[in-house]
Amino acid sequence: MRIQAGFELIYDCPKPTPMLLTLSVHPSRVADLANPDQLACAPSLPLREYVDGFGNRCHRIVAPAGRLSLAGNFVIHDTGLPDAVVPHARQSEVADLPDETLIFLLGSRYCETDRLSDAAWSLFAATPMGWTKVQAICDFVHRHIAFDYAQARSNKSALDVFRERTGVCRDFAHLAITLCRCMNIPARYCTGYLGDIGVPRDPAPMDFSAWFEAWLDGSWYTFDARHNRPRIGRVLMGRGRDATDVPISNAFGANILAGFRVWTDEVAG
Repeated sequence: MRIQAGFELIYDCPKPTPMLLTLSVHPSRVADLANPDQLACAPSLPLREYVDGFGNRCHRIVAPAGRLSLAGNFVIHDTGLPDAVVPHARQSEVADLPDETLIFLLGSRYCETDRLSDAAWSLFAATPMGWTKVQAICDFVHRHIAFDYAQARSNKSALDVFRERTGVCRDFAHLAITLCRCMNIPARYCTGYLGDIGVPRDPAPMDFSAWFEAWLDGSWYTFDARHNRPRIGRVLMGRGRDATDVPISNAFGANILAGFRVWTDEVAG
């Protein structure tokens, strides 16, 4: 199948403002692109592309004073298959984990493992290890948290979500990631596109989506505590410890997000 996806972001800056952008398709999906995934700026600006420490494609710009439009639009080939489900995937002992997964066991800005460890062990210590435990965590978060855009805020952490019981997709992901890490399962944050493909269309305006990956049986597997069901057509943009590592933009100065559109649709052919 083919998916058309893209975005348009409009910023107002009172003075020239350096920005870091994580708006490109992840390198693991570049070979699937049917046309180049290019970042367009209006007015035109010099773009410097780089790969960050987590392997994400990023850009550096200096936004001019005034209005800036950032846009992208691409078509990507996809298998059309839902997320893999591997119920017998095993959990590794910490001593046997690959070195590169260890950072995803530790606490991070939005994932306070030290504050939620006792709750995690009281909830999931008796749950069988491996896939069953990660799915139990997703089930708990899915039931425990009410999705509500009105309750979104940039500084909301996993502990806040656990206590307040409301949030958006990044909050579902942060809480599930934290609970997995507390149970010695490496878990990493993912952001990208997820359209209403194979499910009823959501009438709400589309946004970028967040989910997570857990390390089981020698591989990273996709989990989604918000939707809590295998989905079709995820297009990964970035991975990291939490949302700190993969914001769509990180501005080093005052700015206002004056416009925001995201689209993801299956296309014929």
